Amino acid sequence: MTADNASELEPTLFSATITPHRSLGSVGFVVLMVLFGAVSFLTGIAFLLMGAWPVFGFFGLDVLLLYWAFRVSYRSAAAYEEIKVTASALTVRKVNPRGQVREWLLNPLWVRLDRESTEEFGIARLFLTMRGKQLTVASDLGPDERADFAVQLGNALSEARRGPVRTMLH
Repeated sequence: MTADNASELEPTLFSATITPHRSLGSVGFVVLMVLFGAVSFLTGIAFLLMGAWPVFGFFGLDVLLLYWAFRVSYRSAAAYEEIKVTASALTVRKVNPRGQVREWLLNPLWVRLDRESTEEFGIARLFLTMRGKQLTVASDLGPDERADFAVQLGNALSEARRGPVRTMLH
């Protein structure tokens, strides 16, 4: 039996995939671009008719810059973070928008879940601490989601520290 096979036999205590939130979907993006483009075009035509023809080009440039900014934003949404806890391993896997992967394999017995909180904002930062090093997790979540995530991950780490539970049949 290999190490990979052993981890497959071990039950997962906690598993989460965190992706960046984007409030504007693809349909909303198309509607926004059509409306913004139409307003820019009509305003540009008005300036063109008044004799200020260079302004017309700047309105087209605004549309292109807005389109580019949204494309960059949507491309960054391809990033994600996976966290998995079993009785013997805590795996954190971060994938950036270009697909580059960074992975950490930690022992849940030695990992501490820490947080930085502010009174008005809630949990501002959540990180795993082991041997004096910190690994930030769940940075793409909002404060309320981060608090819920911290409770669930904390419970899974506590369960992992208790070790495997075996039931006895009578």
